[in-house]
Amino acid sequence: MDEYSVAVDVGGTFTDIVLCNLTTNDQFVHKTPSTPDDPSVGFLTGLKDVLAANSVQASQVRHVLHGTTIATNAILENKGSPVGLIVPEGFKFVLEIGRHGTPRLVNPQSWVKPDRPVRPRDIVEVSERAAFNGDILTPLDEDAVRAAAKNFRVNEITSIAVSFLHSYSNPDHENRARDLILEEYPSAQVSISSEVLAVFREYERTMTTVLNAYVMPKVSNYIRNLESSLQDNAVDSSFSIMKSNGGMIGADIAVRQPVHTALSGPAAGVMATLQIANNTEVSNSISFDMGGTSTDVSLMQAGNPTLNLAGSLGTWPIQLPMLDIATIGCGGGSIANVSPYGSLTVGPASAGSVPGPVCYGKGGSAPTVTDANLVLGRINTKIAGGSLLLDADSSANVIQEKIATPLDMDLHSAASGILSIANSAMVGAIRNVSVERGHDPREFALVAYGGAGPMHAIDVANLLGINRVVAPLHPGIASAYGLLVSELKNDYARTSLQTPPDYDPDDMERIYSEMESEGRSWLNEEGVPERHHIFKRWADMRYTHQGSEVTVAFTESQVTVETIRKAIQEFHTHHQHLYGFALEQPVEVVTLRVSASGNVGSVNMPELPSGLMAPELAIASQRQVFFNETSGFVPCNIYDRDRLASGSIINGPAILEGMDSTVLINPGWTGHIDEYGNCIMEPI
Repeated sequence: MDEYSVAVDVGGTFTDIVLCNLTTNDQFVHKTPSTPDDPSVGFLTGLKDVLAANSVQASQVRHVLHGTTIATNAILENKGSPVGLIVPEGFKFVLEIGRHGTPRLVNPQSWVKPDRPVRPRDIVEVSERAAFNGDILTPLDEDAVRAAAKNFRVNEITSIAVSFLHSYSNPDHENRARDLILEEYPSAQVSISSEVLAVFREYERTMTTVLNAYVMPKVSNYIRNLESSLQDNAVDSSFSIMKSNGGMIGADIAVRQPVHTALSGPAAGVMATLQIANNTEVSNSISFDMGGTSTDVSLMQAGNPTLNLAGSLGTWPIQLPMLDIATIGCGGGSIANVSPYGSLTVGPASAGSVPGPVCYGKGGSAPTVTDANLVLGRINTKIAGGSLLLDADSSANVIQEKIATPLDMDLHSAASGILSIANSAMVGAIRNVSVERGHDPREFALVAYGGAGPMHAIDVANLLGINRVVAPLHPGIASAYGLLVSELKNDYARTSLQTPPDYDPDDMERIYSEMESEGRSWLNEEGVPERHHIFKRWADMRYTHQGSEVTVAFTESQVTVETIRKAIQEFHTHHQHLYGFALEQPVEVVTLRVSASGNVGSVNMPELPSGLMAPELAIASQRQVFFNETSGFVPCNIYDRDRLASGSIINGPAILEGMDSTVLINPGWTGHIDEYGNCIMEPI
């Protein structure tokens, strides 16, 4: 009996599912509306539907892979759980002091600190102290820890964070504090900084640990409920969650360290982009994921995604390895509005899936990007395989009433204006990950996916000077596909200051070996054969007296004086590339890092079947479509994308319609279908 993997990506508007036969590599896709009030409902509904549609028994499912935004939304919407925090004496206000870059909210002239995720009255100081090298200077006051736990229990604070100074060097006090808390308060959920982020900088480490505690109850309940529901539906399989670094982790780790899933959903799309770019022989690419609620973009150079070790979520720093993804509130459901000053704005507010755009007929009353696309003929009145019927007249009426008339414009100019503003916002996001990082976007291909990405991709490419756009066969489920091709991956880090010229190769090797041992144990627990274990070493370095570090690969398998010298030379080169200069100054090694990864099964993008049609035979219809290039409507061939054979060439203007997305080929561009069904578009 064949075995299957199921990948489920829960977005703001739709839940996307890919079912993959692990024997034949046959893949089946499905979409179902998301259920924002309880994302697990959409998850389970879609899973049942895709299994039933393909006559697959629940017992045949070997892996369930999931991308989630539960942690993301809890942080961004300030909907986490109350947190209690235990810190050393003198550090009660570590979060309040923060760093000099305090966000200026609303009014740029005001200095307003956002509310911290833990209230000052819920922060308890206890006596303890360890030196930077791990030596214990002051014993832990165990009675004070017990008293704090009792107080949290009385006040019904169920999530507790512990962050002690220099615990990255010696975690004994934090481990003992956790044991004491659970003795006094067994139902509490405890996050300790030496597990969440074992690096220096007490503000960032404490904030990340607090955020982990802040989302832990919500994420753990969600994951445990999903696991229980899967078992109730006879799905007895492994259950893995996408991390922010583009790797998968087991549900048990995700429950203990939920902050690592902060970019779970967008990260899956980046991993899909890597596979798509590899199949199309594109070295440099920019992922462009435009969904119903937001747009996520990321840059990949030489086939490698960009990791950010100093990321943030909302206003809070999260110093964990995260894919460098820029997100803006602009998607198909983004609401267009005329401001009190008479200007047209689009987003960040979204109609989501409920009530959705006006054309959905579910109670939406505000014009959206999707309504504008419908009015301009860019999308069909039947989408999602005909399961969703769109009302073009309602879209036209609401744009006329709320946009065109107030701005004294005709209907189609107003709709085109909505798209232009949305496209400009997305160009800004792409510049954020390219131009502002020292990269020329013209040297990259734009890989467009998400339900709306391929409709806007060429417009965005034209604004950036990009000459290649790639739309995968199923753009609307690309993030779910990214879950299938991702490896299990976990990151380990430990601060160990090495100052010149007194580098200690033996101590560095000891720390690297200890982290690799942790990674090896984890991979074994996840069932990854040892022959598939992959370990990569990294080091954070800086010039003496610098306040920030640069991460470089430590490619050698053994730390010696010579390998340290090579790594330092790589640091100089990397610093020159990033900042335009390198200094003749001593270099410090600050933090050592290890990534542990492994693949439990190979899933590849399937090739197109034989017997598909030449492009002229795949024309389903023709309709009038508005393009800025033509300043009006022009006749446009509509192709059934599922019938297009490999090697097909389609000259714009043209539209390719599939079950999950629409691809727009603008005038002056041509599209080529490759053996995987990717549509590769270039200017004529």
